[in-house]
Amino acid sequence: MKFLGGTFNDKSIFAKILKEKAMYWTLELASHLEDAPWPATKEELIDFGIRSGAPLEVIENLQELEDDGEPYETIEEIWPDYPTKDDFFFNEDEY
Repeated sequence: MKFLGGTFNDKSIFAKILKEKAMYWTLELASHLEDAPWPATKEELIDFGIRSGAPLEVIENLQELEDDGEPYETIEEIWPDYPTKDDFFFNEDEY
């Protein structure tokens, strides 16, 4: 089996690579959670994502979250790089 110019003899390694998905967030994906009922548990966020019609990538990312039973207080706990209003420097006095 060829993979990126190489060859895999062990199909289980290839299958494992395909199954392992890294959770990734973009501003567009994360924006689907802005109106989520914060604080919310993992299951509540998944339910909200499904009911609100969020893309499959959002639901998959939520399913990858750790579930210790404690609710997530804000989206920043899920995606620490989520931009806040402070990230957009805008001097209102200039306009």
